[in-house]
Amino acid sequence: MEDEVLAEVANQLYAKPLDDFVGARTTAAKEAAASDKELAAAVRALPKPSVAAWAVNMLAVHQPDVLAQLTELGGRMRAAQASLDAASLRDLGRERRTSLSAAVETARSVAQENGRAISDAMAGDVEETLRALTADEGAAAAVRSGRLLKTLLADGVNAVDLDGTVAVPSVLPPAAAAPASVPAASAGSQARTTAAAPQQRKPAKPRLEAVRQTPRPASPPALERARAALTEAQAAEAGTARAARELQDQANDIRTEIAELLQETADLRARLRTAEEQLERSKKRLAATVAEAKQAVRAADKAGRTAVLAQERVLRLGNTRD
Repeated sequence: MEDEVLAEVANQLYAKPLDDFVGARTTAAKEAAASDKELAAAVRALPKPSVAAWAVNMLAVHQPDVLAQLTELGGRMRAAQASLDAASLRDLGRERRTSLSAAVETARSVAQENGRAISDAMAGDVEETLRALTADEGAAAAVRSGRLLKTLLADGVNAVDLDGTVAVPSVLPPAAAAPASVPAASAGSQARTTAAAPQQRKPAKPRLEAVRQTPRPASPPALERARAALTEAQAAEAGTARAARELQDQANDIRTEIAELLQETADLRARLRTAEEQLERSKKRLAATVAEAKQAVRAADKAGRTAVLAQERVLRLGNTRD
């Protein structure tokens, strides 16, 4: 089984309305089993996405230009960060806030059109995922695949953790290239970029620091450190809350899947009982028919003997008259 084949099947499944996922997965696995048992098992193992992740997938399927624009914006932000262009970073930060707000509203609309309303909490998860797309090339590839399983979170410094976040991770769209140049960068900034580029770029772990309105002081005062610690704690709390919501969504999805399987099992058992009852009735009819056939054979034998005796009597009476 090739991952590309599994990815093609997964693309079709994750593009469907969320409530149709389990049934479509079962059908796809049955179809694959006819020619490739390994592929069928892999299809059955494809997880159902969380509601928020599904909403992002709907963007990838129905509004890919929205994700393309955010990906391009993320590339410009990383280039500006690499060149230490604070002015561009401030402008790009404002542009990102506007773009994310519009993208979330588009995700709400697309999800509604495909059978699911998105709550404010889920919309927040969608926004965090799209923010991660702008911060990390790997996250961008995962989101643009349309096979997201759960939402993403970027801390603004480290690479986004993509473990278990996308189906068939071995087959992802190529990462978008950063712009060749950054508008409004000074000659000094460009010179620093040229000198620092080998140290700033790490293809294996793309990084994007949070946009700052002012440069960070060399020795931040105690209040600033306390605020930074508070921000970090609040981010950790938000991340934990999002993880809890995702797990709750997954639990609800599993409950729904179990209910569907229980109903299917009950239907199969009812069909089995009906078939067994029909089998018993057929056996009884067969036994009655066999008994009637035996009686008919005995009656035919008796009638045959009677006919022979009658014929013999006729012959005797005929001979006596002569």
